[in-house]
Amino acid sequence: MPSRKQPDPADLITIAEAARLLAVSLPTLRRWDSSKKFPARRHPMNGYRMYSKDDVMRLRKKIVEGERAA
Repeated sequence: MPSRKQPDPADLITIAEAARLLAVSLPTLRRWDSSKKFPARRHPMNGYRMYSKDDVMRLRKKIVEGERAA
């Protein structure tokens, strides 16, 4: 699902910000990363999980549309 092009570093957000936007917990995002369901990029200096804001917003749209269909 995540795009493979290299995003501008300014377009990357932290795991905490991604969790807030998606309304899920940090452990949920970590599990999704581990299972490759929604993989994170890693910061080259510290190894922190980072997400493309565009990828997060695409997933958020799918979640919201799924809730509407239910």
